[in-house]
Amino acid sequence: MSRLSKIYHYSIVLVLFLIIVLPMAATFIYSISSSWSSNILPDGFSISHYKELLSDPRFLKALLNSLLVCFAAIFLAILFLFPVVFCANFYFLNLKNVMSFISVLPFAIAPIVLSTGLLNLYSDTISGTPYILIGCYFCIAVPFVYRTIDNNIAALNLKEIVYSNYILGNGIFRAIFRVIIPNLKDSILIAVFLSFSFLIGEFLYANILAGTQFETLQVYLYNIKNRSGHVSSAAIVSYLLLIFIANFISSYISHRKKV
Repeated sequence: MSRLSKIYHYSIVLVLFLIIVLPMAATFIYSISSSWSSNILPDGFSISHYKELLSDPRFLKALLNSLLVCFAAIFLAILFLFPVVFCANFYFLNLKNVMSFISVLPFAIAPIVLSTGLLNLYSDTISGTPYILIGCYFCIAVPFVYRTIDNNIAALNLKEIVYSNYILGNGIFRAIFRVIIPNLKDSILIAVFLSFSFLIGEFLYANILAGTQFETLQVYLYNIKNRSGHVSSAAIVSYLLLIFIANFISSYISHRKKV
């Protein structure tokens, strides 16, 4: 690659990097500024907005609600999908393509269509409760959990592992819990954090199906949009920090697996 070509490619990467980073940096600076109106730089800095945010019971409850529905949905997705992936790779290899197609269906249906249908169906029962959100988030997590577990379980020689356990006098369940699951531990953690980083930012389902009856973090951010801009910026930075931590852990685990 010529020097001019390298400069061109690095310039493109730099421009894209600045487009992504500058708005986040400006939001962070605004969240720690005491006031910022007439000058190009803030008049002063303060963390009082973060103190105000963290002392707001509504914010803490919204954060707890988001963590609850996200991890409950991810747990259920792993609990139900692991047996499906195992059976598809061990017993029914001819159904793998069908299962792969089914696993991406949540991305094929427009969220507004699905949420409207669910609202009409469950308006008199579980609408406005965490249960309907857990069900929706379960469906959203399916592609992430299924693909991550399937890609890694396909790399294992399942038949050899299971039949070796048979020879040693152990059953299939012992092979699953003693050999297969320990080998998939990192993959499951990657699926958890990838799904979490996506679900924590979900707004449409949470707003339509639960709204303020079960306020999640994204709904909270929407509802305080007319409040102090500094506090709103602090809330956005806190939300972005959660996503960054989840993605960092996922990337770290993935890199550790390769090493």
